[in-house]
Amino acid sequence: MTKLKSPVQATETSEDRRAYKTHEVLNQVAPLANYNLFATNKVLVDSVERAGAGWAGPRLNAFGELMGRAETIELGFLANANPPILHTHDVRGNRIDKVEFHPSFHELMRIAVENELHSLPWKPATEKQSHRHLVRAAQFMLNVQNEPGHCCPISMTYAVVPALSAAPELEAKWKPLITSNIYDPRFIPWYEKKGLILGMAMTEKQGGSDVRANTTTARPQGARGTGKPYLITGHKWFCSHPMADAFLVLAQTEKGISCFLVPRFLEDGSQNRIYIQRLKNKLGNKSNASSEVEYLDTTGYLVGEEGRGVPTIIEMVNHTRLDCMISAGGLMRQAQSIAINHVKHRQAFGKLLTDQPLMQNVVSDLCLETEAATLLTMRVAQAYDRQDENPKESAFRRIATAIGKYFTTKRTPPMVAEALECLGGGGYVEECGMPRLLKESPLNSIWEGSGNVICLDVLRAMFKEPESLEAYFEELQQSKGMDSRLDIYIDGLRRNLAELMKTPAALEGQARLIVERLALALAASLFLRYSEPFMAEAYIATRISGAHGYCFGTLPTGCHFEKIIARAL
Repeated sequence: MTKLKSPVQATETSEDRRAYKTHEVLNQVAPLANYNLFATNKVLVDSVERAGAGWAGPRLNAFGELMGRAETIELGFLANANPPILHTHDVRGNRIDKVEFHPSFHELMRIAVENELHSLPWKPATEKQSHRHLVRAAQFMLNVQNEPGHCCPISMTYAVVPALSAAPELEAKWKPLITSNIYDPRFIPWYEKKGLILGMAMTEKQGGSDVRANTTTARPQGARGTGKPYLITGHKWFCSHPMADAFLVLAQTEKGISCFLVPRFLEDGSQNRIYIQRLKNKLGNKSNASSEVEYLDTTGYLVGEEGRGVPTIIEMVNHTRLDCMISAGGLMRQAQSIAINHVKHRQAFGKLLTDQPLMQNVVSDLCLETEAATLLTMRVAQAYDRQDENPKESAFRRIATAIGKYFTTKRTPPMVAEALECLGGGGYVEECGMPRLLKESPLNSIWEGSGNVICLDVLRAMFKEPESLEAYFEELQQSKGMDSRLDIYIDGLRRNLAELMKTPAALEGQARLIVERLALALAASLFLRYSEPFMAEAYIATRISGAHGYCFGTLPTGCHFEKIIARAL
């Protein structure tokens, strides 16, 4: 039987084939890559220099260049496209409780550890190496811009060090390996490794942020006391990075909630009884593993005093809250950078988007939000460097960490969503990077205390540590007289707060509004002192005086859009 040709096959010529060639791609924007994330961030550069940390310029420039390379950016995409896999048992049925990560995740971890993102403030320093928390904050912000998921274990490793100081014997054994610059992902006893990663497990199903409701229990193996072994039994609903070499864990003893260091391997080389039940299927943060774990007579070593677990672990929490601020600023900066890269090169209606007034308004508004987050974060990080030598800085750090953490993390999701919209439909496509940023954006508001918990912590500081509120208002005094609108705003805030503090129940109901106003006042003060006049004017006019709509892109007439966008570049 003869096979019939289709009409096209029967008549097609070379000239016809040319008519079927694909369309030419025009007016599309190349991905943002191969640029220096630090050198192009004027606010970050200025913050480091202003603090007197110029020694870190070469370090941050080199790291900014590394984070902006196309191949480094690709690692982030690969790590999120290939999430971790849990192996509870081996092929013979033996319990192993291992999580397998993609090689790209390990490479990102190696880069972070070798560049001391987990350890810089805890290393011996020369006199010239001042402000190491601030330098590390700048570096961590650059790292978050590239890939936030692996920053979680890096953050916990950094934050566990001050908590371990409550157990000197444990600190002496563990700190040298925790602060090592070698990333060693081997699943072997901690004392055989060249470097360690730490995690934490506090929350439970019935308690969440209310850790005092924890039902996990601990009893001494022998003698009680700091550094001594206890047997822990219970279930943790969130254990971050379950392949860490050890975890800080909260459990109930006869004296109340206590803190323990729980290693993956015991002194005899056997695996500790840490049973990974499942990995969480999360909205974002896909490259990193979060898990549920069970303990059954699991060995842990007491850190601090029995019954003092919350005060012991609070230093770790303070440092991870700082990292939530840093991460929020990094996500905003990356979303803003991708949006500006797009509007600079994309045309619509005969003009570049960046030359069109309404798009200028939107992007300028995003730039204001990003700079506010960066200024707040760098100022709080600086307080961590100064706290040992200045009690007022310690008091300021106490309240400003919570204020900044609440506000910057709450502003991140709407800001990232608006930046995504600058790309139109292309912003909704995973390959552009914006969807990953958007899915990541709510996390820092939830981690280490959701919004209500953080606001209540600010109130707790006001009543129990009044010197922290005093230090906050002393900070604002540095901009007094620079803008009458802010002076009036701060005076009104003081009066309103004093009145509400007479009735704590009423104050609690207004806690979110109060904390938001505290954050806005501090950000505006920092703009006046450290930014350009046109930036401070735009921020105060909109955030303090209220000349602003509910959505981004509603800046009033008179704002210098071109200057604001140029500053962000």
